[in-house]
Amino acid sequence: MGEGAVKTLILHLKSSGLVDSTKSGTYLTPKGKTFVTKILQEIPSECTITKNKILKSNHNHVILLRNYADAIKSGMEQRDYAILYGATGVITLIYSNGRFMFPNEGKEFFTEEPELKEELRKKLEPKENDVIIISTADDDFMAEVSAKNSALYTIAMHEHH
Repeated sequence: MGEGAVKTLILHLKSSGLVDSTKSGTYLTPKGKTFVTKILQEIPSECTITKNKILKSNHNHVILLRNYADAIKSGMEQRDYAILYGATGVITLIYSNGRFMFPNEGKEFFTEEPELKEELRKKLEPKENDVIIISTADDDFMAEVSAKNSALYTIAMHEHH
């Protein structure tokens, strides 16, 4: 990001009351700290996973949204939004009854990759009704940015949060 873009972002954050500045630098206000705490509660974990039989890309980033299953319709909304930010593919899953499931299908994902399923359980520590967004891209940065933007879009569009 260029200097101008950073200054513009800081101005937007200031106008929202999330940050303030002194000669020493920019810092979070109490409102900003509350906002960050809320986001970290709703996105408590994320990780990267390597290429495997299911995910053919070398660059895969995974985000967990805590208790957002009721915010997911088909998962296409998360895919479409992540693609706007550079993803080449996105998989949205719901954690239900100890399994990673496709939304509204009742079909389990990872049936042929038990090692990957266990890796995600250990790294993410999912709970009932959590949402898992897996974004693939041409590089690590784009995979991460697209996954995070898809998760933030889901939070923003969810009515009761």
